[in-house]
Amino acid sequence: MHIAADAPWPQDAVEVGFVADAWGIKGWVRVQPHAADPQALFSTRRWFLQPPDGVAGTASPARRGAAGSAAPALPGCLRVAQAREHGDGIVAQLHEVEDRTAAEALKGARVFVSRQSFPTAEPDEYYWVDLIGLAVVNREGVALGRVSGLIETGPQSVLRVAADADADALPAAEERLIPFVAAYVDAVDLAARRIVVDWGTDY
Repeated sequence: MHIAADAPWPQDAVEVGFVADAWGIKGWVRVQPHAADPQALFSTRRWFLQPPDGVAGTASPARRGAAGSAAPALPGCLRVAQAREHGDGIVAQLHEVEDRTAAEALKGARVFVSRQSFPTAEPDEYYWVDLIGLAVVNREGVALGRVSGLIETGPQSVLRVAADADADALPAAEERLIPFVAAYVDAVDLAARRIVVDWGTDY
């Protein structure tokens, strides 16, 4: 397995999926995207890999084979030769992965790409990674907290808004769930890192 050595880890790396398994016998892998729309995975020919959550080590943990010998370390960057949607995920051929054995060694690896490579969002569309950490205030200017995550419910997304030291309306342990739809979200200002919502403090 030949590793792309000329690709430093991007400072704006975003986790977009994980390697679910090998696919076929020629070194292809099956990747499960984190988002319903996998376009971020198609936006670049370089994928950066880290070990699964809970695995000790840095970017390259050793795996042990059946005979007890250490398997090659997980590469930090792989170049995508081909990628296409397949079922509810995608399948990809990677230049450095030459056979099924090499593909199986990547199972569970977390896939990251540079945020800079993401396709440009349509007007009134936002990538979840850009919303995390934004301050949320209501029309009266009361601070409700900051976006800590999003929940996909199918037809719409829901903002998870956790109180922080700047919040006026919530005890620190509480969280609000605000549908990310025009009926409740008045404005998203990425430059000011703020979202204005029509949401009462007693909701």
